[in-house]
Amino acid sequence: MGIHPVIGVDVGGSGVKAALVDVERGELVSDRPRLETPQPATPDRVAHTVAQLVDGLGGSSVIGVTVPGVVSTGVVRTAANIDSTWIGTDACGLFSKQLGVPCTVINDADAAGLAEMRFGAGRGRDGVAIMVTLGTGIGSAVFVDGNLVPNTELGHLEFKGQVAEHYAAAAVRKAQHLTWEQWGRRVGHYLTMLTTLFSPELIVVGGGVSRKFDRFADEIAALVPTNTEVVPAALQNRAGIVGAALVAAGDR
Repeated sequence: MGIHPVIGVDVGGSGVKAALVDVERGELVSDRPRLETPQPATPDRVAHTVAQLVDGLGGSSVIGVTVPGVVSTGVVRTAANIDSTWIGTDACGLFSKQLGVPCTVINDADAAGLAEMRFGAGRGRDGVAIMVTLGTGIGSAVFVDGNLVPNTELGHLEFKGQVAEHYAAAAVRKAQHLTWEQWGRRVGHYLTMLTTLFSPELIVVGGGVSRKFDRFADEIAALVPTNTEVVPAALQNRAGIVGAALVAAGDR
């Protein structure tokens, strides 16, 4: 890869995080500052927030940024958990202009999945693997023999009469005051649906809740078929930052 360290920026529905990343080892080599996602999360306001974080880290020759939406050739096509004005925005051009260096932009869950498949829980795994990121919404990244199928957005499938992320996202647990066990059963039912559709050998559970996987793992294990292994993300909520930096360094 040859370029390191590289700044990765992970734009989420509630917070924006960034760090310098050693892209050869998949490790953060700086602090990981975080700022609240501006509301409304318009392109210009998010770009300004990203610039604050990048400036605080001292900059980088290339920068990778994630966004919570479908990204095609640098253009954002959907905006479920950010402002609708992102739709049709040339995000690569926006961030490159704001930051003054070349920027790449990728879906946030795809970035996290790339990091986990290279450095984390999916390393060396063939077959079908799915990463789900549980946060403000549900992101997904699907891999076949280590190759990414981009922009799957499986959190937007209809499930139990509603959008799946409105049923099982981590934010739902807090909003509806669910216990870890109650929420874990919801996640288990959702993951079981994914096993029916894709027959994955591996599901990696990411997002901030991956640090507390043991609090809801039993509920998942009771529901998901035993031929699908379900594990927490090894990089936890650092995965999006690492994946963004990987893509910026030209490795995907």
